[in-house]
Amino acid sequence: MLSDPKKRAEYDAGGHAGVAGYSAEDLFGGIDFQDLFRGFDLGFDFGGGLFDLFSRRRRGPPMGANIEVDIAIPLERVASGGEETVRYGRYAPCERCHGQGTADGKPPKACPACKGSGQQVTARQEGNVSVRQISACTACHGSGKQNGQPCPACGGRGEVEKTESLTVTIPVGVEDGMALRVAGRGMASPEPGGVPGDLYVVVRSRPDPRFQREGADLWRHETLPLTDAVLGTKLEVPTLQGKTAEVDVPPGIQPGTVLRLRDKGIPRFGGRGKGDLYLQIGVRIPEKLNREERELYERVRALSGKAKHHFWE
Repeated sequence: MLSDPKKRAEYDAGGHAGVAGYSAEDLFGGIDFQDLFRGFDLGFDFGGGLFDLFSRRRRGPPMGANIEVDIAIPLERVASGGEETVRYGRYAPCERCHGQGTADGKPPKACPACKGSGQQVTARQEGNVSVRQISACTACHGSGKQNGQPCPACGGRGEVEKTESLTVTIPVGVEDGMALRVAGRGMASPEPGGVPGDLYVVVRSRPDPRFQREGADLWRHETLPLTDAVLGTKLEVPTLQGKTAEVDVPPGIQPGTVLRLRDKGIPRFGGRGKGDLYLQIGVRIPEKLNREERELYERVRALSGKAKHHFWE
């Protein structure tokens, strides 16, 4: 499929080695790969997908690694949004040697033993078979660079660890576990001139003794005395907005009943209204009674017509 007759002849004569110095554009210059694969649904966006990824890798040094850091914010911040400060550690290029790792700050020279390849080739004859063995260069330990005087600040690594502070904007109603991307604030590229990675800030809700979060909804457990559960009552419950809400508890409410307070939860991410506040009701049964309390409960039982119980009833 080589478009140039000369390159086709070089490939026929020497295989891959015969065209090792040519790029994909040199070898297949007359072919539009995007047109070739556009008819196939491969899951790639050719505007910035597979071929763009390969071209970026071919053109420059590799991108630095991404960093992921967790922050826990109170529910009030989830509801209001705003700025939060993130502190994290990352490796950054050494300022003294400009990321070169050398004492003079200049790029290291190529290893003279392997001419910068990082490999050494040994050949031996075993009968009629010639054996070539490729291994890491013993002079440079496979780095391809000449071992010179290392930078005293970074020990020759070309990078140092730093603690950095960064202000991120928390969107209103941020979902629990959502990652906020900050471009270019990750690890430095392993090679000079490379693009740093990205920072991903994973936002989580801080535990709150008043509420339990479930998406945009809030849950709260309320335990009532037996008398309030029987007769009904009014409850003053806290809300995330910093105020209290009055709730009417109907007489005879049963344990496990859930009462709903509309729009008292967290704003939904994307501006789609608010969640609700749910109250799960529990009933506290007295464990010890004084004489007067016991007499009153005995009278209630008598009034209910269930003072005596038989196994056949």
